[in-house]
Amino acid sequence: MAPLPIAFTELLSLTQLDIQQASIGFKTTTLESDRYICVQEQQGSDTQAQVVIVDLHNGNNVMRRTIKADSAIMHWSKNIIALKAHRTLQIFNLDAKEKLKSHAMNEEIVFWKWISERALGLVTETNVYHWDVFDPAQTAPVKIFDRHVNLQGCQIINYRVNQDDKWMVVVGISQSQGRVVGAMQLYSRDRGISQAIEGHAAAFAEIKMEGASSPTKLFTFSVRTAQGAKLHVVEVDHVSTNPVFQKKAVDVYFPAEAVNDFPVAMQVSHRFSIIYLVTKYGFIHLYDLETGTCIFMNRISSETIFTTTQHDATHGIIAVNRKGQVLSVSVDESHIIPYLLQNPANSQLAINLASRAGLAGADGLYQQQFDQLMGQSNFIEAARVAANSPRGFLRTPQTIEKFKAVPAPPGQLSVILQYFGMLLDKTTLNKHETVELVRPVLAQNRKHLLEKWLKENKLECTEELGDIVRPHDMNLALSVYLRANIPQKVVASFAETGQFDKILPYTQKVGYNPDYPGLLQHIIRMNPEKGAEFATQLASQEGGALVDIDRVVDVFLSQNMIQQATAFLLTALEGNKPEQGTQQTRLLEMNLLNAPQVAAAILGNNMFSHYDKAKIAQLCENAGLFQQALDHYEDSAAIKRVLCNNSAALPAEFVVGYFGRMSLEDSMECLREMLRVNIRQNLQIVIQIATKYSDLLGAHRLIELFEQNKSFEGLYYYLGTVVNLTDDGDVVFKYIQAATKMGQFSEVERVCRDNNHFNPEKVKNFLKEANLTEQLPLIVVCDRFGFIHDLVLYLFRNQQFKSIEIYVQRVNTSRTPPVVGALLDVDCEESVIKGLLKSVPAQQVPVDELVAEVEKRNRLKMLLPFLEDMLSAGNEQPAVYNALAKIYIDSNNNPEKFLKENDKYDSAIVGKYCEKRDPYLAFIAYQKGQNDLELVKITNENSMFKHQARYLVARRDSELWNFVLSPNNLHRRPLVDQVVATAVPESTDPEDVSTAVQSFLHNDLPTELIELLEKIILEPSPFSDNNNLQNLLILTAVRADKARVMDYINRLTNYESDDIANICIDNQLFEEALEIYKKNNAHLQAITVLIENIVSIDRSYAYADRVDLPEVWSRLGKAQLDGLRISDSIESYIRADDPANHLEVIEMSTHAGKFEELIKYLQMCRKTLREPAIDSSLAYCLAQVDRLHELEDFLNAANVANIEECGDKAYESGLHQAAKIFYTSISNWAKLATTLVYLEEYQNAVECARKANSTKVWKQVHEACVATKEFRLAQICGLNLIVHAEELHDLVKQYERNGYFDELIGLLENGLGLERAHMGMFTELGIALSKYHPDRVMEHLKLFWGRINIPKMIRACEQAHLWPELIFLYCHYDEWDNAALAMMERAADSWEHQSFKDIIVKVANLEIYYRALNFYLQEQPSILTDLLTVLTPRIDVSRVVRMFEKSDNIPLIKPFLLNVQSQNNKIVNIAINDLLIEEEDYKTLRDSVENYDNYDPVELAQRLEKHELVFFRQIAANIYRKHKRWNQSIALSKQDKLFKDAIETAAVSGREEVVDELLRYFVDIGNRECYTAMLYACYDLIPVDTVMEISWRHGLTDYAMPFMINVMRQQQTKITTLEKDNEERKTKEASQQKIEDNTPILGNGPLMITAGPGGHAPQPYANGIAPQATGFMGF
Repeated sequence: MAPLPIAFTELLSLTQLDIQQASIGFKTTTLESDRYICVQEQQGSDTQAQVVIVDLHNGNNVMRRTIKADSAIMHWSKNIIALKAHRTLQIFNLDAKEKLKSHAMNEEIVFWKWISERALGLVTETNVYHWDVFDPAQTAPVKIFDRHVNLQGCQIINYRVNQDDKWMVVVGISQSQGRVVGAMQLYSRDRGISQAIEGHAAAFAEIKMEGASSPTKLFTFSVRTAQGAKLHVVEVDHVSTNPVFQKKAVDVYFPAEAVNDFPVAMQVSHRFSIIYLVTKYGFIHLYDLETGTCIFMNRISSETIFTTTQHDATHGIIAVNRKGQVLSVSVDESHIIPYLLQNPANSQLAINLASRAGLAGADGLYQQQFDQLMGQSNFIEAARVAANSPRGFLRTPQTIEKFKAVPAPPGQLSVILQYFGMLLDKTTLNKHETVELVRPVLAQNRKHLLEKWLKENKLECTEELGDIVRPHDMNLALSVYLRANIPQKVVASFAETGQFDKILPYTQKVGYNPDYPGLLQHIIRMNPEKGAEFATQLASQEGGALVDIDRVVDVFLSQNMIQQATAFLLTALEGNKPEQGTQQTRLLEMNLLNAPQVAAAILGNNMFSHYDKAKIAQLCENAGLFQQALDHYEDSAAIKRVLCNNSAALPAEFVVGYFGRMSLEDSMECLREMLRVNIRQNLQIVIQIATKYSDLLGAHRLIELFEQNKSFEGLYYYLGTVVNLTDDGDVVFKYIQAATKMGQFSEVERVCRDNNHFNPEKVKNFLKEANLTEQLPLIVVCDRFGFIHDLVLYLFRNQQFKSIEIYVQRVNTSRTPPVVGALLDVDCEESVIKGLLKSVPAQQVPVDELVAEVEKRNRLKMLLPFLEDMLSAGNEQPAVYNALAKIYIDSNNNPEKFLKENDKYDSAIVGKYCEKRDPYLAFIAYQKGQNDLELVKITNENSMFKHQARYLVARRDSELWNFVLSPNNLHRRPLVDQVVATAVPESTDPEDVSTAVQSFLHNDLPTELIELLEKIILEPSPFSDNNNLQNLLILTAVRADKARVMDYINRLTNYESDDIANICIDNQLFEEALEIYKKNNAHLQAITVLIENIVSIDRSYAYADRVDLPEVWSRLGKAQLDGLRISDSIESYIRADDPANHLEVIEMSTHAGKFEELIKYLQMCRKTLREPAIDSSLAYCLAQVDRLHELEDFLNAANVANIEECGDKAYESGLHQAAKIFYTSISNWAKLATTLVYLEEYQNAVECARKANSTKVWKQVHEACVATKEFRLAQICGLNLIVHAEELHDLVKQYERNGYFDELIGLLENGLGLERAHMGMFTELGIALSKYHPDRVMEHLKLFWGRINIPKMIRACEQAHLWPELIFLYCHYDEWDNAALAMMERAADSWEHQSFKDIIVKVANLEIYYRALNFYLQEQPSILTDLLTVLTPRIDVSRVVRMFEKSDNIPLIKPFLLNVQSQNNKIVNIAINDLLIEEEDYKTLRDSVENYDNYDPVELAQRLEKHELVFFRQIAANIYRKHKRWNQSIALSKQDKLFKDAIETAAVSGREEVVDELLRYFVDIGNRECYTAMLYACYDLIPVDTVMEISWRHGLTDYAMPFMINVMRQQQTKITTLEKDNEERKTKEASQQKIEDNTPILGNGPLMITAGPGGHAPQPYANGIAPQATGFMGF
């Protein structure tokens, strides 16, 4: 059967990508292009929708997006999605995660799709719209046309637009008369009219017809009516210059069984011009677009195909059917032409299709047709056939020569030009055609045609074409070289045209490495600026500089281009690498010598670090760059020299910074020297240095430095910068001393006030000794450090009362108290003190301190007027009232009233003052100020517990309660008694009682709390029925006195029973809790207490039996179950009729093996519940008790058991018969097969495995069959395993481990014929054969090498030592290097000359060539030349010659050397010449030295001139002559008397002295014939006088006469010519003079002003350039 003309493939299945079958349909699945499939998938019942996008170009990658929309379509090529929800349209870019556009339509959209890369087509019930989604200006869809009435009631299934957007067609279908009727609306945009057509599928296409100037636009559609089906192809928008396309209407065949089938989709292949027509029932029809011929028809899908699109990769179509299969159909390029040629009627169609698509298969017909037309002299048609030949197989140089040989018809273009014209209209010319056409075009100077063809890509660009164009137009040639990718010519053209900036990008792009140094030198000579830019580009490449930096610098410096060299080096040395040290030094040196400022800038930027620093330092100093010199000097003497000699010229900032790099000792030495040499000039900079590095140099050393030079000024300014930062008291003291000596008293005052690090005693004494006129610094020091007494004493003794007033008034008023105290100590008069107090601001005086100072001296009453004045002045400071209170208490001036009524005194201070005087007054003060601790203390000390208890109850402070109720309080008991007896009973506020109770509770006083609560609750009181207090009483009893709890439970009624019961349980009072639950009829809680707390199952059973409630029985059953009394528990659950806890009952009973009891329980459960767990457990229990018949009945009846799980449990428990029943009932063939293996029913196991079709099952059954040697069954299983590559390895190991080698090979061989046979099977079979049947390996490799994992097979062959097979694999894996090496290493087994030659020319490692030569030299020297012939283009000839010279085997390769001598290689020439000399083959040697000049001529000539054969000496003379060593050549010729050669050498030399010497030599030896021959041969080189002299002196006049006659004849001829020229010149001069004499000076014509330029006759152009108008006119 002949192969089909189509290639049919299933690309993927959507269901295998976890896409729901229900989501695959016309409305939910879209296929806009061959890039994306978009599916709207509904997930479950929660209406959560998502869109699934399958990227067919990215390994079928699936992308899911949670999107709720009515429809979703993907862009043709971009990751852009269009969404439609009701009437809203949205366009999203999924890559950029942004919305492109959004619009709300006014109509419902019934169909939409992408119609181009930019636009969407939208079809509504009434209109058709287009929407450009990438045009920002088009915010809304644009209406194109109205829908036709023939589409009313139709379902729109397609909308198509042609390429130029001028024709549109809407396709719809509807149900009518029991069939599907198609309706279409064809719309012309230019005409604005529509046509209604009956049809089901349509498409637009273009085809280039023979002789047409432009493509013909076609519209094709298909329709099936009640009468039959047709395919129509018609032309639209006919172009007048094109031939008319004849309308086609052909029948479409539908099988008899496809009654309701109809076309659903149509696509047209642009390349093949084939129509793909797809029908609903899955039939594919292929029609030729031009002729309408049916090419092929077959069914490709049993399911309905609902969407198709073009497949660009195969020029076919992609379709999706209801099953979710994504199918690809395309033309099979290798079979379609032979398929068509089977029918002779389709021969022309096959020819046209082969020509149109460049397909093989019709070459013979084309060749036959071409030869026939050529034989008939129908050259134009023959040219057309050649131009249209498939793949251009007839477009050869031979065809061109045939057409060139045909004479041109009269009045017409030549055949060859017509042939080229046909090709230019149709396609691109190949290289032979291009060259043949371009030569005459350029010869006719029609370069514009060439430019036009290049722009249209009609010519194939080659190096040869560029060389042809180059003499005519360099830029055009450059374009050709670029297109042809000839790097060396492109670079040369760029340089020649001055496009230097394009050279480097181009070479990097194509990976070409030209001779950059030479190229750079050339560019610099042409354009220095461009050369500098080019050099910079070369040096700044990422991978490193492309040229040697030093060579480039040398080129720049040779042109004195210092600036350009600097710029280049700055770019080239950007990396600052260690190996660039020399270049860095050179860069700095050249600029320090020529442009010091540039060097300074370079050094200032710290660009380099690897140059010669010592050398650069010296150059910097010489150039006056002292700063840079210091930066580079490391010698201390040089540094000191520069600093001492040039300090004034250096910036202060630099000098300061430079000292930071010096050692401490060097720095101090330099500073000392600078002060010593010129202290006035250097003091400021020394101060700056000392300030900057004070911490490093040490303040004390610097102070010593300044003091040694007696510079208090320097010391002052230096310390002024550090005094605020130092914590050294001595430094601060030195600064105070220096400031004092400098008279800077304000600075002394500031330091004394602000600094905290000086020794105050030392400073105070210094200031007192300094006897300053201004005492403010001393006052500040004494004030800060508390030397008030000393200060007052000093001032008082020195009678400086004014200073004392200033101190308390202006400096520190707060120091008034100690000043007053000091004055009292020195017995100052009281009036003075009172006056001082009146002089200070009273509000700023600390009254407390003042009172304390005066009180210490028992002079408190002295302050009464002062205090009363303060009150009258409105001062209400607490201290004032405190002082007054003390005075009133001491004077007993009604203090109790003052304390109770006044709120402005400090109760703590006043209370403390009263404690020893009157405790009750202290209690009043403390109570007033709520000084709790002080109050408690005073009441405890004075047994005032009743006052304390009342205060505590009224205070309501829990912290205070905690304090007094603390166990550490010795007075707690009497206080509690007073609280219980007096304070609480007296209180009527619940908050007071609550706080007290909480405090008792918090402080763990249960006994006292019970007493308190019983007094409140059990005795009549407002709080007797308080719920919280009753709860608290019981709880307290639970904690403190459990014996009272039962009594309280019985006596009290208003408490929380549930909470109290729980608390009783927590405190082990189970009986009390049980009593509470019984009292409140809480039976479930009561039995819970019995079970969990009292732990009495028997009492629980009795209680349950008494109350007989289901929930009580259930609780009892749970307890019995927890106690592992499983039978009793099941009985209790049955009495409770409670299946709720069935899961735990099942689990516990199963573990205990109580299957019989469990069956009863489960049967009870099934009365009310239908749970899978219940039915599953019942089934499993029946299996456990071996009631298999009941099990089968149960499984056959209605149940909800998880049968598979039951089967698994039975299988794990070893109940294989029961498991068989379970698996059989649910048809779980996989697990049934495994079970049957254990039951040793292997045949049935295999059948089940076949039904299960699971790899795991096949593997288990296979292992069992192999273990029992059931190889027939094992092979069945194995064939289903080996198709899975991941299982193959383990299977092979299993067979090999058991020694079943032949069975393994048989299994693998049988598997090769499987449809799913993969590479691993072929590879493993090959490996097995290499191990166990090596004789069959080669046959296997030759058959299946293309399907084998060759690297793996190579390793197997190496291990098996199968060398021919190994080489075979290397060759087919393109490992030519390894193949050649293996063949040489195993020559005895695998070497074969012809094969080796085929292999060696393909190796990549050049070293293998030379190993091969050595191999042949050792093993096969006789055929070495044959190998060299093959390797000649690939080997280094020089290396080969050296290799054979070393082994002294040059004669072996003589034919090779003669063959490659055309390369004119020096080493080859020398080797050949040496060989020919050795063989004495002078003829060949003469040809060698004449034709190939690349050798050392002097050495060869010197060698040959000593040869014993004259022929070799003659060759030496020729070599001398050829290289212009005339004397040596002539001397050698004279030596051998080869006078002819000597004469020829003299004539060739062109030197008179050489000729003269040889001429006289012939005269001297008397050889007159040679003398005559010399005169003839060297006629132009011999002076006449010389000949006459020699002839006269030696009697040779007769021999010289021919020479003399010829000389005289020449002289006569020259004289005659001169005379004739002289006469003609005189005649011409006389005629010219006559004309000038008769011509007027101003001419005979009108004046220039009236005649203008047009009046003059055209004058010849002096320089070949026509004069141009300048806009200037003469006057």
